[in-house]
Amino acid sequence: MSPPRVLIYLLRRDLRIADNPILHEIAKTTQHSQHPFTHFLPVYIFAAQQIEVSGFLSPDSESSPFPQARSNAGGFWRCGPHRAKFLAESVWDVKNGLGKIGSGLEIRVGMVGQVVEEMLDAFQRAHTEVAGVWMTQEEGVEEKREERDVRQAAEGAQTEFKLWVDEKYYVDDRDLPFQNPRELPDIFTTYRKQVEPLREAPRRSLPAPRKLLPPPQRIPPQSAPFSIPGTLEETIACLTKPLEPNLGLRNPPTRPPRATSAHPFRGGESTGLERIRHLVANGSMTTYKDTRNGMLGLDFSTKLSAWLALGCITARQVHEYLVDFEEGNTGLGKGVHGHGKGENKGTAAVRFELLWRDYFRLATRKFGPRLFRIEGFKNDTSHSWKYPQKDKGVQQTVARFLEGTTGNGFIDASMRELFLTGYTSNRLRQNVASFLAKHLGVDWRIGAEWYESLLCDYDLSNNWGNWQYNAGVGNDPRESRTFNPVKQAFDYDPRGEYVKSWVQELRSLDNSQLLFQPWKMSEEQKRGLGLEGNDWVEKPLRKIEFHPGKGGARGGRGGRGGGGGVTGSLHGCQGRGRPNIFRGQARQGMMDKAHNINSNP
Repeated sequence: MSPPRVLIYLLRRDLRIADNPILHEIAKTTQHSQHPFTHFLPVYIFAAQQIEVSGFLSPDSESSPFPQARSNAGGFWRCGPHRAKFLAESVWDVKNGLGKIGSGLEIRVGMVGQVVEEMLDAFQRAHTEVAGVWMTQEEGVEEKREERDVRQAAEGAQTEFKLWVDEKYYVDDRDLPFQNPRELPDIFTTYRKQVEPLREAPRRSLPAPRKLLPPPQRIPPQSAPFSIPGTLEETIACLTKPLEPNLGLRNPPTRPPRATSAHPFRGGESTGLERIRHLVANGSMTTYKDTRNGMLGLDFSTKLSAWLALGCITARQVHEYLVDFEEGNTGLGKGVHGHGKGENKGTAAVRFELLWRDYFRLATRKFGPRLFRIEGFKNDTSHSWKYPQKDKGVQQTVARFLEGTTGNGFIDASMRELFLTGYTSNRLRQNVASFLAKHLGVDWRIGAEWYESLLCDYDLSNNWGNWQYNAGVGNDPRESRTFNPVKQAFDYDPRGEYVKSWVQELRSLDNSQLLFQPWKMSEEQKRGLGLEGNDWVEKPLRKIEFHPGKGGARGGRGGRGGGGGVTGSLHGCQGRGRPNIFRGQARQGMMDKAHNINSNP
């Protein structure tokens, strides 16, 4: 019997079995009479700088050797409870899937490079050869550091290191019209024209392997002081244990009766593929362009972004389901308008949004750490931003913004929905970003970090690139674009159903003007609702005028909305740099228009 030769595969945001280039390659090699590996070891590491891991401490351990995983500008937990749950579900889904085809998944916590180095040392001491360490490349500064550290660990152990192209995007890197990232146009429309026609752009997806090599018989355990739980439920508990229920807010939102989440989904490849099939079968892909600005319900938008962000599904898989529907290749969606009749405006719009995700990922490649600088891609120093670290009044403004008590019904409903469910819609994300950056003039990175912490569908490049876009320091050709959230509320929530759903205090109001501008209530109305003397109503952070039917302030229908976290030690919003006021509080207790802030189709 030949000695064991182990291949280690580090999964990060490629949590899937189908359309996975590395698994496809492994499956091919096992079909040969002689192949370079005898065993295959997939590994997922909860990275200590991106997600708090102190909940994994062994019972006899008191403290974590790693700093708390908090953001730089706001001191927020970098991964809050909603995303932590979706992530854990996605990790366990791929773990179970790998187990069904002869493999498995080892879960670890710590710094990625250090975990790999320790694992290689342990294999070496056990006289087990590790023939290679493979992983998929990513664009963030933090992720690049992980790749560098893993490469160094592999080279130190005289082991092959291979970095694979990330193939979860719409247009494959090998088919881009340029090789140098600096050649990426600064305007999305220019880039889109370079890769059109979009329906012909993606490569074919790869089939799921039927069988993989087994894991080695002896696998090095998790290093102290941490221990790895044996179930999904225990994993979720470990990830959420260190997080305060109020996430540092003094007056956190409470869930109103009958308010339901628009994103009640479970993470993982299996549920992601099921979601795509559901959207095709019920016609939501066909109607997408007409419904995408909705705010209540499950199917007004695809809500595929959370699965796309973690690589549970790929953009080209979505594209292939659309092609099968458009060509009538399968019975899925038969009976739905448009089946077998080619591309329609809805399916075209979904492809358009998928390309936006590609674009912001490429922008991260081009600009690197500038993704997190207050000056943005444009290096724009003309803004006089307000910083909560320097002004108690700004601290109070930010606290009310996060708690959903700004005095603007549209914004407050969104911030409460976000806190309570980990989701808020396309339209709302654009308005929230514009409100913080343009109307309040507050450091836009506070909003980007809060979204990173709370959004289930957070994606590094899309989140930070889109917050820059809305703040006027990114690649929006219209720097002066500003949303009037009152006009937007009249346009997209004319009866106030969305606001009433999440702002319980205003549910008895029938006047939409007062729902969106509660500070206009009479004293009698305020008394009747028990809101007399309430600063949230009487002292809004910003009185934004708009009178329906009279024109009013410019509403701003266009724009983009951000899902995306990289730590830059000097400029990264997610680093562990200087102390800040919100860290202390946390310990206490935006078609080139109408685009989602998370590139969320």
